[in-house]
Amino acid sequence: MSIGCWGFTPTEALESSTDGVVASAVTASSRLGFGSEAVRPLQGEGSAHVAALAGMIALAVLGGILVARNRYEEPPSFANQSDHPREEFVTDRERIRQLLSENGGRMKQSNIVDSVDWSKAKVSRLLADLEEDDQITKLRLGRENLVCLPGYEPTASKSPEQANDD
Repeated sequence: MSIGCWGFTPTEALESSTDGVVASAVTASSRLGFGSEAVRPLQGEGSAHVAALAGMIALAVLGGILVARNRYEEPPSFANQSDHPREEFVTDRERIRQLLSENGGRMKQSNIVDSVDWSKAKVSRLLADLEEDDQITKLRLGRENLVCLPGYEPTASKSPEQANDD
């Protein structure tokens, strides 16, 4: 099907354009009888490449600004950390002995569990190990255990022989 006033068919227009928009615009304008000049594509040749290049440049500039800001920004103050005494590495067994000494040499086992972030089972295992090594004494008080450092046991809990030795 040939359109006399333009001298090319819609198929030729489709082949010559990179976008189907031009072909549909030519077909629509030929039906409506618009002028004899060819419809131009919405984008100029190579403008998509220019837009992509501009976008990449903008991203590179933004990335450079962020890197420079992070590099030259004032680092976190390490002086504040020196104001607070650093906690030294303390084993779990030492932590329990330290906790007992801070509380007068004796504590209920349930209070020890509440003071640390360990499970009841872990505290019980640690206390059993410490008692086995004679570093603490566990005394049964009803349904609870009283945990004592050596020398801090209540006098009523000692046998008469131990009481005479002190």
